[in-house]
Amino acid sequence: MVLINIAFYFISFFLIWYASGIIVNSLTRFTKKLKLSTFAVSFFVLGILTSIPEFAVGINSIIQQRPGIFIGNLLGASLTLFILVIPILAVLGNGVKMIHQLSTDNLIFTLLFVAAPTFLIADNVLTRTESVFLILMYIILFYFIEKKHGLFVNVREGLENFKDKNAFEDVVELLLACVIVFVTSQYIVTQTIYFSELLSVSTFLISIVVLSIGTNLPELSLAIRAVMAGKREVALGDYLGSAAANSLLFGIFTFLNGDRINIETYSYKTMAMMLLGLGIFYFFSRSKQDISRREGKILLLVYLLFLVVEIFLQ
Repeated sequence: MVLINIAFYFISFFLIWYASGIIVNSLTRFTKKLKLSTFAVSFFVLGILTSIPEFAVGINSIIQQRPGIFIGNLLGASLTLFILVIPILAVLGNGVKMIHQLSTDNLIFTLLFVAAPTFLIADNVLTRTESVFLILMYIILFYFIEKKHGLFVNVREGLENFKDKNAFEDVVELLLACVIVFVTSQYIVTQTIYFSELLSVSTFLISIVVLSIGTNLPELSLAIRAVMAGKREVALGDYLGSAAANSLLFGIFTFLNGDRINIETYSYKTMAMMLLGLGIFYFFSRSKQDISRREGKILLLVYLLFLVVEIFLQ
């Protein structure tokens, strides 16, 4: 029975990967037809779209009154992007070139925003005030990046010239894929609770270690496809945007939850690993505007250290 549950648990991640791929590809085609700014699209549009699994899991965790699931998932998902997904691309692709259009100040601000939730849970408590702080930080980040890249201006111009005969079919496909993601996410949340009780561990731990990889399958698949296509360039905006969207969702879900949230697991070690991982990633990506295979291996070692810390140092 347990093996069957494990099998269906991982099959559900495959369904999320498949449905999320449909959503991302459909809306990517749509934004290209609108002729939007490449960086603005990759940071905000794709960043939010590739966080759809995290969004679905978060909504279902609130419905089932298990906030530890969305907290662990979002924290782990953001860190996983920088010390697992991109390093895998660097190792398999013999290095990867980082393409982004952010100033140093904006890049640092973005990474601090990504790390902000770990500071807020340092006292093992989350409040609505802290959730509003995160939402305001995202609005500020959006303002500075939109001001430089003119997303709203491009949207208006694109809509005025937009013509698509297949729009209805695209919308139906999109809605069906969204339904699959949300229904599957509900099952994932239920099974996460089941496994936490079976193993006598917190839902936070399973979420930060296992769910964080499962909900990052869209980003991971993009990286693997890039390697298979022989591309050594990564639009860093995709990953920065996805991680920033995770922090935004962290704030939104905390606000929607209403009551104060008590964190199940002591969080200083998580904060330390987040700062270590993001700090090393920033140093590697800014030093030569790329991440070599060796640097990718170092980041993967940081990820292994993260797993050891979360699993064994409770």
